[in-house]
Amino acid sequence: MKAVLIAGAVSMVVALLGTPLFIRLLVKKQYGQFIRQDGPTGHFTKRGTPTMGGVVIIGATLVGWLAAVLSTGRAPTVSALLLLYLMTGLGLVGFLDDYIKISRQRSLGLRAVWKIVGQGFVGISFAVLALRFPNAEGLTPGSTEISFLRDTGLDLAFAGATLGLVLFVVWANFLITAWSNAVNLTDGLDGLATGASLIVFGAYVIVCIWQFNQTCQTLAPGPRCYDARDPLALAAVAAAITGACFGFLWWNASPARIFMGDTGSLALGGALAGISILSRTEILAAILGGLFVLVVLSDVIQIGFFKMTGRRVFKMAPLHHHFELSGWGEVTIVIRFWIIAGLFVAAGVAVFYGEWVVSS
Repeated sequence: MKAVLIAGAVSMVVALLGTPLFIRLLVKKQYGQFIRQDGPTGHFTKRGTPTMGGVVIIGATLVGWLAAVLSTGRAPTVSALLLLYLMTGLGLVGFLDDYIKISRQRSLGLRAVWKIVGQGFVGISFAVLALRFPNAEGLTPGSTEISFLRDTGLDLAFAGATLGLVLFVVWANFLITAWSNAVNLTDGLDGLATGASLIVFGAYVIVCIWQFNQTCQTLAPGPRCYDARDPLALAAVAAAITGACFGFLWWNASPARIFMGDTGSLALGGALAGISILSRTEILAAILGGLFVLVVLSDVIQIGFFKMTGRRVFKMAPLHHHFELSGWGEVTIVIRFWIIAGLFVAAGVAVFYGEWVVSS
């Protein structure tokens, strides 16, 4: 528990104090945000605002986690290292994308093929490694079983280990791509994605601590114990991400002095996918991150309906831009979406805890 508190506190302080220093560096180098011409006209005033703030979120998370490890004197766990690898690797892909956009002053960054290659390499290597490194009880960080609140028994390795590995890699990369895109689409208003991510990862701190307190890796495990390999280590990483988002939000809230960019959105989306896989709560994540799911659905509905009928359901997608064009103020939209994110998290935690209570 000490590690969780230290990780959250240190990462928050690093992000809070480090972000203005990073802003000065970006301003000096004139690395400002490029604004889409087809977006809401009110966003044109944001042109030139420093971006790539995800560098601070990732850096603060790593520092917070390292401080927690050093304070406890325990060796880093494989689960924590894998989660941080996924977050940092996708953040690097996003950083390259952001850098190309800024340096060339265009809305397109990395070519699609190179973006897919980068994300694919990180995602595939993460998935393969997640099924390695069994501990003394034989538990690996990931599992070939599809999970909801725990492993469901629906095993992707039903036809053998090789096919199971292939199907797990496909499933894991679907989750990684889906969550990365979801956070990326949500990052359209000042503080929206940062605040929503803060709420979701805060929930994962609670979930992982509960898993640690009810772990199967004891001499006398309870009837509804959890098989997550390193839940307390995952809680520490989740706390570090939460703290980093807290500190960054101080500068990212409206009017934002810095944007997280693809560097941050890909990193946070990847971290959300990773922690859902490693904590064996893959479907539960869709409830906890329900706001992100709504944003993606609004985009899918808009595109699908337009292709079928030639008409639009929303004035503009993703969903938050629809409300912008409907006359809602940016701060109003962000606060109400945070409330929605909080309601989804409350529902997800209630389902998680309720299942344990009913089955115990």
